[in-house]
Amino acid sequence: MWGNSCRRFKLATQLTLEVTPRELTGSGSVGRMRRNDDEVPGVVYGAGADNVNISLSTRVLSKAMQSDTFLSQIIELQMNDNAERVVVRDVQRHPANEAVTHIDFLRIREDREIQVAVPIRFVNEDNCVGVRLGGGTITKNLIEVEVSCLPRDLPESIVVDMETIDVGSAVHLSGLALPEGVTITGLGTSDDTSRDLPVVSVSILRAQLDEEEAVEGEELAVTEEGEAVTEEAGEAAATDDAADE
Repeated sequence: MWGNSCRRFKLATQLTLEVTPRELTGSGSVGRMRRNDDEVPGVVYGAGADNVNISLSTRVLSKAMQSDTFLSQIIELQMNDNAERVVVRDVQRHPANEAVTHIDFLRIREDREIQVAVPIRFVNEDNCVGVRLGGGTITKNLIEVEVSCLPRDLPESIVVDMETIDVGSAVHLSGLALPEGVTITGLGTSDDTSRDLPVVSVSILRAQLDEEEAVEGEELAVTEEGEAVTEEAGEAAATDDAADE
């Protein structure tokens, strides 16, 4: 169980999908199934059990995949009278139309850690001090991060609060707020900073600097032109005065 300080983290919700066992295999039978039955083939494997070939409704799968957290949540597969808890391990798509052609599910065990890519959710971007007061631009280097944890601790997303991030500052992997029991798989040790990648930063982009320099140049040109006109007018007035004398 999480402590009070971690209650702001939202656990990944569980999705339930109806699947049916699939006895026929091979590219020919799979292709006919997709065309005629409007179903997507898949496989369930892992946790020391046999692989099970399955199929599921294309429409149902497409609707489920509209969620940003589909690839990072626990899924319960209902097959006949049995249910298995899994996570998505791989999704294959058609190269031309991006339609899902195959999906792999990995069984999970409640007492073993799983590695899942969890989306990063950025909040308070409009109130970011580096943008609002410093005129900076937010650059997102990562939109997801792979974490390792027990299934019960899997977060729905990792939240990055942008409100206090100033120009010239960045949030690295080591600076992410993680729930208790959750670690980042690729971070390495504290002595190895090469893997501590920047997640998001606020900076003044080169294009912004060029634009500011161009504006300053135009203002300077206008000022110099005004000074030149004033100087010419003064010289003309002095000449007129000399002629009158």
